[in-house]
Amino acid sequence: MIAAVNSEPLRKRELKLGIPMAKRIVVVGSINLDLVAATQRIPVAGETVAGLSFQTFPGGKGANQAVAAARLGGRVSMLGRLGTDVFGAQLRESLEESDVDTDGIEAVPGSSGVALITTDTKGENAITVVAGANAHLSPADLDSHIGFIRSAGILLTQLEIPLETVEYLATIAIRERIPLVLDPAPARPLPASLLKCVDWLTPNETEACFLLGRAPEELSEDELEDAANALLALGSRNVILKLGKRGCYVALLDGTRQLLPAYKVRAIDTTAAGDAFNGAFAVALMNGQDPLSSASWASAVAAISVTRPGAQPSMPTSFEMASFFGDGHNGNADVILVHFSRELARVRLHKVNSVSNTQRQK
Repeated sequence: MIAAVNSEPLRKRELKLGIPMAKRIVVVGSINLDLVAATQRIPVAGETVAGLSFQTFPGGKGANQAVAAARLGGRVSMLGRLGTDVFGAQLRESLEESDVDTDGIEAVPGSSGVALITTDTKGENAITVVAGANAHLSPADLDSHIGFIRSAGILLTQLEIPLETVEYLATIAIRERIPLVLDPAPARPLPASLLKCVDWLTPNETEACFLLGRAPEELSEDELEDAANALLALGSRNVILKLGKRGCYVALLDGTRQLLPAYKVRAIDTTAAGDAFNGAFAVALMNGQDPLSSASWASAVAAISVTRPGAQPSMPTSFEMASFFGDGHNGNADVILVHFSRELARVRLHKVNSVSNTQRQK
């Protein structure tokens, strides 16, 4: 039996958000440049369609999640690889502009990762990812940055880097007792040894079906609980099924099973909605929120992200979250305003330090 949650109790619990983030969010993942073509509809195999526009955006599932968390007030560091091409410097600069610590990002000879993305007028997309430098992030790199990883209060990773690196990160997470959030995208077979190390598994419906060995399809409400239970049986401690415009289904180790409805918006580009969700979810957990409140708030962040084009450019700030709730969407703006206040404080401190450094240089 699925319970669609009455949102009001969650909103009240969200008022508690705002506990200072003692440890950082560390993202181990991909960094790409997204090459985005907009069309009336996504072509089928062998078909050519006329494009409406072409743009480039910083992306990559790892970088997207890092930016999402940082713009919401998270203290975020990233471990990844960039190429020595012109894209590499551009992508690093973009991360730093969003307050992501890039000390764990190194350059390797060759091209940076790229994603070829086609979007249609309904906001749907088709994506081809070329790993580039991301393929060179190795287990040895994790050992080289073990102090960096140990500084984390939570780890986020995805499957756009080598699987052996993700597996090794999972063993480190268990050894160091750091919660691990795995976004199993792009979909691929995963060993039980990896899944047993995962605290939060966050697939969309396609990825969930792949992991369960069934044909990709939209899961009916009657199927969600069985699907979540089957995913839990694979080894992960908790599962959040990301259901797009239907919201998300939360299945916890303690037996909680709840469907959280989505926020209603007009979708333009859903490319990074799942990444927005994961970054926001990590921020809320790190601020002491319970999983249901964290997932509900992350759904609101994801909702905003689909209302504009691009991956990282679509990630909302705390100020935009306050505006979203202030415009009449169901929710409580107080939780967002706490984040906004912290973001303003950090910006002011940065400006003060910048002025002080400038004065010393003079």
